[in-house]
Formats: sequence, structure tokens, C-alpha cells
Amino acid sequence: MDLGLSGKVALVAAASRGLGAAIAKILAEEGCTVEICSRSLDRVEHTAGVMASNTGQTVVGSEVDVTDADAISDWVDSAAERHGRIDILIPNAGGPPAGSFADMGPLDWDAGYRLTLRSAMAFAHAAKPHLGEDGSVLYLTSSSVKEPIAALALSNIFRAGVAALAKTLASEWAPERIRVNQLIPGRIATERLDELDAYIADHGDATVEQVRSLMHSGIPLGRYGVPEEFANAAVFLVSPAASFITGATLVVDGGALRSIQ
Repeated sequence: MDLGLSGKVALVAAASRGLGAAIAKILAEEGCTVEICSRSLDRVEHTAGVMASNTGQTVVGSEVDVTDADAISDWVDSAAERHGRIDILIPNAGGPPAGSFADMGPLDWDAGYRLTLRSAMAFAHAAKPHLGEDGSVLYLTSSSVKEPIAALALSNIFRAGVAALAKTLASEWAPERIRVNQLIPGRIATERLDELDAYIADHGDATVEQVRSLMHSGIPLGRYGVPEEFANAAVFLVSPAASFITGATLVVDGGALRSIQ
């Protein structure tokens, strides 16, 4: 299937590694001009260089702290100026620290808000003037928006807000033919998941291997996903091939969520 992405301009945040990098790579392979950002300039420039070399597409890496709304705005405006427009926006950010509600204090709440929910709103605000007709925004959230996850209190709380934001924007921006969707990862094998499995092991008197075995047993497909599987779904949703899909929530989790909706 031709996804119709050749020549599109795509911005993917927090994309020097993990799910963001996997999505950016496939977008470039599909013919997009891609802008990626990260808190680490060295890492994001290296990732951008590898992607550009492997795909022959323009891939630009920038240092951006997504907890800083002004930095988000500056990056989005600069990217739009470089390329003349933005067709695709994928806001993204690393997850807030693991821990129960009792583990967290006001400073943690504020930091989690800036990282997760405020950054999502800041990306929408900054990108809206540059998104033309048939623009597409895809928020990456978590299965916690469907069912809270133990020891991830901050993520449970603030990613639910991002899910509500995606639904709100899908309705408000539809008359301008800007689509907004949400993509939920299950347990996808990334460095972030390694950290979470280690946290569960440390707090549960178990080994990481035991934690993974237990988690695998709760996934009908019997394994963790790989980033490319998640990225393939993301790239479809932002593409013209999904032109009648907005306000949707797609789950990529190997069947782990059992809920009807």
C-alpha cells in the first residue's frame, strides 16, 4: 500500500531513541522530511545522521527540553520556517518516574505535569498555525489511560489528560481537516520498559527475568512488542491512507487489554 507520505514534513519529539526514533525512521523511509528532537544534542544529531544516511531523506536533529514550553515553540516555529509547513506532528516525551501516589510530592506532580501533559498542550499550541488542511497529529499515550498501572501514578494521572486532549482537539480541529488520534503502546521492548521491569523487580523481590516471564504470560501473543511494530501503526495513522480516521484510539499491545472499549 502506498501511504501517500512522500514529500510530507513530519516532526517527532523525543525521537533520539525508543518509540520516537522507530517512528521517525519509518517516516523517513516512506519519503518524509523529518525533524526530531531530544534533550541530548549529541544523541539526536547522531540518530538524525544515521537516519538520513540510511534513507536518503532530510532528517534534522535538534536539542529541545520538552518541559520548556518556549523551547517547544521555538523548535516547531524553526522547523516550519525551514520547510514551509508542518504536515505531521507527533508529540512525545519520556515517561515520568515510577512510584505510587504516596511516593510523590508536589515537586514530582509539577515535574510530571510539565513533562507529560503541559508538553502535549504546548506542542498543539505551537503547531496549530503551521498545520494545513489534511494535517495530522498523533499523541502517544499509555495503556494506563484505559486501566491504571501499579507504581505508575504520575503516568496514570497525566497521560489520561493527554488522552482527553487528543479527543478534544479531534473535535475542535476537524472542521479544518486536521486529524488528531491517540496511539497506545502496550509492553514494547525499549529502554524505558527495561527501567520499569527493573523497578518492579527491585520492589517485588524478584529477578528481571521473572518479571518479564510474568508479563509475557499476561499478553495473549506471549511476548513484548518491538518498536517497529508500534511505529508501523503510528505511521499508518498519520498518513493519508487513514484520511477518515480522527478521534480514534488504537492499542498496540499484543491483546493485553481485555476491555471492550
